[in-house]
Amino acid sequence: QVQLVESGGGLVQAGGSLRLSCEASGRTFTKYTMAWFRQAPGKEREFVAGLSWSGGGTYSADSVKGRFTISRDNANNTVYLQMNNMKPEDTAVYYCALERRPYTLQPRTDIEGYDYWGQGTQVTVSS
Repeated sequence: QVQLVESGGGLVQAGGSLRLSCEASGRTFTKYTMAWFRQAPGKEREFVAGLSWSGGGTYSADSVKGRFTISRDNANNTVYLQMNNMKPEDTAVYYCALERRPYTLQPRTDIEGYDYWGQGTQVTVSS
């Protein structure tokens, strides 16, 4: 019923910027939290940033605070991740995800809290 499609990944030098997009279809978009996760080879998938259904509840991982910003465009069913001042340790496959339960006040940071995932987009940051 739900499909998520990420785009915007690529190669960037340290200190540069990228903007990722995630277009969703199938589920009533405005009622659910959406989030970004990332995973490097051989490592566990980790939470990056999330945005609640109301738009007032946000949370970002400590590793990206002040550099990454999550936003959403309800009219176009799209979530964005603006990544600035990127570092080599940001290199990973980035996934967008849709939360299981609607109307949550704060984004969940655990993988089990999300039931739909995109296929991922590769982000590589060179030194």
